[in-house]
Amino acid sequence: MASRALVYFLFVSAFAVVTVHCNSEGDALNAWKNNLSDPNGILQSWDPTLVNPCTWKHITCNNENSVTRVDLGSAGLQGPLVPELGVLRNLQYLQVYNNNITGSIPAEIGNLTNLISLDLYLNQLSGNIPSSLGNLKSLMFLRLNNNNLTGSIPTGFSQLILYGNLRIMNVANNSLAGTVHPTKSTGFVVTTITQDPRAQK
Repeated sequence: MASRALVYFLFVSAFAVVTVHCNSEGDALNAWKNNLSDPNGILQSWDPTLVNPCTWKHITCNNENSVTRVDLGSAGLQGPLVPELGVLRNLQYLQVYNNNITGSIPAEIGNLTNLISLDLYLNQLSGNIPSSLGNLKSLMFLRLNNNNLTGSIPTGFSQLILYGNLRIMNVANNSLAGTVHPTKSTGFVVTTITQDPRAQK
């Protein structure tokens, strides 16, 4: 009887952990939704009363009901990215290109260490590229082109190019200073870098 009670306790505890995890991701996405203007009703299915966001449109989850993709390219959305997105620790793809996303890139995006593709191009983002993006060692595709970004390209990006998995980096058509040289050590992936010719060292 005691062993059955123990099994039940462990099951309930595991379920509670998964539920809290899923709720925190749903809360983070809902916080973002509340800061966005959605004239086309793209986010209509984002219901915060559900146990997790895995049934929401434009959201993909893994087998543990944790968010791995957010696909909102060309969705007509207006408004900022929010720091709460840093909660999505298993996120691999953040596709928010060709919208009217404004404000700065939150430093908390650097918490998304499983991120493979970060596509924020063709928006109205401004401010600096946060140095925390240099933490994204799994990143293969980084597209920040056609925004209003300013400041210098973070020095940490050189580590993503030299020793990481980065294959595509496009920061053209911003107002950034500095250049990133595509030199790679033998045996590492070659990174294709696109940036403004006017950028200076």
